Amino acid sequence: MKSRNLTGTLAIVVALLAASVGLVFASGSAGVGADEALQQLMDGNKRFVEAKMNSTSMCDATARGKLAKSQHPYAIILSCSDSRVPPELIFDQTLGEIFVIRVAGNVADPVVLGSIEYAAEHLGSRLIMVLGHERCGAVTATVNAKGKPEGNIGAIVKAIEPAAKEAKKIAKGKPAEEVVECAVDVNAKLVAASLTKRSKVLAEELKAGKVKVVAAKYDLDDGTVALLK
Repeated sequence: MKSRNLTGTLAIVVALLAASVGLVFASGSAGVGADEALQQLMDGNKRFVEAKMNSTSMCDATARGKLAKSQHPYAIILSCSDSRVPPELIFDQTLGEIFVIRVAGNVADPVVLGSIEYAAEHLGSRLIMVLGHERCGAVTATVNAKGKPEGNIGAIVKAIEPAAKEAKKIAKGKPAEEVVECAVDVNAKLVAASLTKRSKVLAEELKAGKVKVVAAKYDLDDGTVALLK
């Protein structure tokens, strides 16, 4: 009889542990530090490259239900709107794990800054990644721009222009493709560096050691994400 009771008790404990683990994954692993968050992203990218993704298995009705009233994403990703660069897929992340802001050229206007501030200050996200990507159309258009672009695209070009100018100096005399890739790198790094300069909230979070800001680049050909230094 005691053996049966013990077995039953163990079964209940295992079930509760399994449920709690599922809740942690579904809620975005609240309490994850910046370095651990970065490692989780890079591990997810490795699974993506190796076609061993597992995030889709955690997007069912149960996961949605657990996230219905709260979210605790462990990382913030500012990425380009390019249809080939969806952060949730390339990092193999599921519902509630990453707070994603997408805009052409991964630039940061006041609305984008406000979105990042919200996730860092109110949702507890500890890592901020600015993610550029290979052969970015917005960066290419800015590097090759002649005259003033039509419509609101001009606002995007204006935001990327400092990176384009810097890249033309760094990659002077090199093929146009290399100038563009240099500009992609410079743009991601400039945007990342500007976040805490333009946001008092993020500056205070960084000073207090609550957030970490990194720049990275996605390779369209092999699917890998590399950190930019």
